[in-house]
Amino acid sequence: MNKNVVMIGAGVANVNAATKLIDNGFKGKITIIDMGKDPYLRPYEEVMTGFLGAGGWSDGKLTYHTSIGGQLSKYCGEEKAMELFDQVIDNFKRFHPKPEEVQCSNPIAEPDFIKPYFGLRLFPVWHVGTDYLHEIGKNWYQYLVDNGVEFVWETKVTEIDFDNQELYCDWNTPKETIKYDRLIFGVGKSGIDFGKKLAEKYELPTEPKSVQIGVRFEAPQEHFQKLIDISYDFKLYRKYDSKGVSLRSFCTNNNAAYVAAEHTYGDYSYNGHAKKDEAYRNDMTNFGILMEIKNIDKPFDWSREAVKKLQVDGKGTFYSPSHRVPSKTSEGDYVKTHVVDSIDPLYKALGEYAFYIEDFIEDMTQVFPTLGDDWGIYMPEVKYLSPEPLVDYDDLSLEDYPNIHFVGDALSARGITVSGAQGIYVAESILEETEDPYPEFFESALFI
Repeated sequence: MNKNVVMIGAGVANVNAATKLIDNGFKGKITIIDMGKDPYLRPYEEVMTGFLGAGGWSDGKLTYHTSIGGQLSKYCGEEKAMELFDQVIDNFKRFHPKPEEVQCSNPIAEPDFIKPYFGLRLFPVWHVGTDYLHEIGKNWYQYLVDNGVEFVWETKVTEIDFDNQELYCDWNTPKETIKYDRLIFGVGKSGIDFGKKLAEKYELPTEPKSVQIGVRFEAPQEHFQKLIDISYDFKLYRKYDSKGVSLRSFCTNNNAAYVAAEHTYGDYSYNGHAKKDEAYRNDMTNFGILMEIKNIDKPFDWSREAVKKLQVDGKGTFYSPSHRVPSKTSEGDYVKTHVVDSIDPLYKALGEYAFYIEDFIEDMTQVFPTLGDDWGIYMPEVKYLSPEPLVDYDDLSLEDYPNIHFVGDALSARGITVSGAQGIYVAESILEETEDPYPEFFESALFI
């Protein structure tokens, strides 16, 4: 019986895992350790850590398709994956102050004007909104606390002893270690470096990953309206097969959209958010243009070096051919960035690979003829992917350590829906093993 479940990271994956355990009457202890703060104290600039992790400080797009975000279906099959997605979406609705506001956007057929230049992927999307996510976080957190989940905030796990089932932490209290029966490793983007060190220490079999780097593109919404009317979160893509390069747009934000800075590994990168409240409407659109490069040795290290080259005075870089200025955040401040007068910094950071991003943008001006030079790019946007541990498909655990499970970004999940689904999937396996083998009526008869 696994009575003591410890989760590293309070991101979407582990929060959904804890919720599944509580909802199904789990009687053991649940402890969640995170470097960030609870949703009542989490500051605006703390994007990567805290309750719900990066997903809790995003715009809350829940993509409803198994081909997006990490291929969960390879572990559990298509039907089961969609069932898990439904549970994640239901959780977000459950803690939403206005659940009727969470509506699914079902795209219509692909428009012909895209086809000569790009591929286009259209998927159903549930859009929560950055503003509502904050309220969801508070409600969700309170539910878990009220049901006995112990949160340890502002604490970094520094070492894990797999053999003795023990964690060593940089504690904010005198306590030095914590024991576990089950460990769910959901450290998010901020903990990828830690995951790499563990993989090396315990010689865990892993699957190498590619470079995922690019820019956050921003322009007035009017230029893209004919495509936005078809799909809120459209995804353009293109492959350069001979070079091992592919590009895609992702995480589109509209209406009340703004760019947010992320502080990861000491460097700035950028992402996009959007609020639902019409009071914040600015009629801007932003989306990532992310390049995947498959032939780079040590992709994690290569990405970090590229990111460093785009830092100026502790900030990322912004370029606009029409000399647009960086937009303001929803808090009223300008996005923290260093403005440059050419795209040259992108070439200095990415070398020849910068061409593909520039080419992608150039062809967007053909597809959206009013766009012209009326745009800007925030550099860089990066998705760090550590080598993915090879796990048991039944419960996402390690072969040699079946009580340790990997979820979320630690298992190369990308996106709220997939991460949450992985957490629930692991929780279900724990529930199966902790079920009382003796029915209550039998116990009563036996021990009267």
